[in-house]
This record gives sequence, structure tokens and C-alpha cells, in this order.
Amino acid sequence: MAPASSAVDQAATLLKERIRELESELSKLQRALANLTDGRQGRRGPGRPRGSTSGATRRRRRRRGGTRADQAVKLIKQNPGITASEVARKMSIQPNYLYRVLGDLQKEGRVKKSGRSYTAT
Repeated sequence: MAPASSAVDQAATLLKERIRELESELSKLQRALANLTDGRQGRRGPGRPRGSTSGATRRRRRRRGGTRADQAVKLIKQNPGITASEVARKMSIQPNYLYRVLGDLQKEGRVKKSGRSYTAT
């Protein structure tokens, strides 16, 4: 009965070795997936619409240098009471974009709006 026992032992050893290889490959694949997806899993919760993951909240893109905001504040300091459309015209940008910039500046407390005009604080 020794030959059958050694064959079983040999097969078990081969299977254990293969399992170790597959576990190693699994961990490598999981690390690669985590690097590709920034650690979040691609699954949604039950009943959630597309685009909503069950992971952490979406990260918003941080403002870079804020050069447009700084330019707007500089113009408002030079011309107190200037309107947003006048600032946009002087900066050669679309007023719709500037309204968003000015809203952020108001939240930060760098400018104050009174009526249609803006003043630096």
C-alpha cells in the first residue's frame, strides 16, 4: 500500500504548492487593482444608481494656484464697486466662469457682494 500512499502524498504536495502560487498571484492582482482604482472597490451598494460607489466620497479636484481668483481680487481692490461682468471683461474671461470664482471668494471672505457690485475685504 506504500505506492498508493506516496502517490496521494505527492499529489497533495503538488496541490498545496499550486495553491501557494495562486494565493501569491491573487495578492499581486489585488494590489494592482487597488493601485488602478486608488483603493476603492468597483461595487455599488444595492439599489444605488450608476456612478455611486459604496466607497468613500468622491474627492474634489483641489484648486491649484488660484491665479484667476487672485487676479479678480486685485481688480476689485483697484476698482471697488465693480460688477462681475466688468471684471470678466477686463480679465478677458467668460462671466459665467467668473461668477463661480467670485462665489468661492465670497465663501472665503476675500470679497463682499452688495447688490451687483463687489468690494474687497
